[in-house]
Amino acid sequence: MKLIVSDHKTGGDLLLISGEENFDRFFYTRDKTKKYFTIAWNTGASQIINIDGADHVFNGNTLLPLMFDQTFTFERSANIIAWQFNREFYCLIDHDTEVSCVGFLFGMGDLLFIPLDDPSQSKLKVLLDIFTQELHIKDKIQNDMLIMLLKRLIIMVTQMARTEYIPAENNQDQKLDIFRKFNLLVEMNFKNEHSVNFYAGLMNKSPKTLSNIFSLYNDKTPQQVIQARIIVEARRLLSYTTKSVKQITYELGFEDPAYFCNFFKRHTRQSPAEFRNGKAQPVAA
Repeated sequence: MKLIVSDHKTGGDLLLISGEENFDRFFYTRDKTKKYFTIAWNTGASQIINIDGADHVFNGNTLLPLMFDQTFTFERSANIIAWQFNREFYCLIDHDTEVSCVGFLFGMGDLLFIPLDDPSQSKLKVLLDIFTQELHIKDKIQNDMLIMLLKRLIIMVTQMARTEYIPAENNQDQKLDIFRKFNLLVEMNFKNEHSVNFYAGLMNKSPKTLSNIFSLYNDKTPQQVIQARIIVEARRLLSYTTKSVKQITYELGFEDPAYFCNFFKRHTRQSPAEFRNGKAQPVAA
């Protein structure tokens, strides 16, 4: 089943995909205009999901949020239920006060595999049924109803992720908002700005304050978050474009191709050329 509603005025799309044998994400080089955020639910047994060339374990009855620029395929896509939407349908940044997910659920850099207990599964099944019904109803308020349901889904998934990934003693809105804002700023500026000092200045915080806050939510330092985001983008450009290493060097804000190659090898154990011509190092989650 693949249901879709489109807003022809804004170009906004919302998709609900379930039980599709060949459900596949658009490849990076083809995804020029339709960039979808995804919330995937593995309703079957544990399987492998390949994300940007790396394999990860996707356990059963688990949710996984995915960014619009991630390329992924499933071992058994028929067991996947997925909601996909683009920014034209519902802009997460413009509505962050409503859903509080930017820089955490989406745009944190790390993958969030969110296990579902029985009550959570029941809630999600109810919401899925309502989504399905509304996607079949074509009337003037359909988009408004679907946006309301999408907000409910995002809020629900964000709450589950916070319970799973953030210890209760660290679940403080003010500090979490700083953490989320840093991740969002990195997402917006990582191609040109590689220094923690730059982001600290934008946020009127000291680098030490950011490091202390990150220690509550992440096993990476702020500098490691920036570097990890650069590596993810480098992998994508090497895998899904024909750009030269020199072009990628400059696109990612480096001035010297040799320095970029050393940076890439230090983080991946492969040179850019080896990565492009071979296989990515497998990553299990």
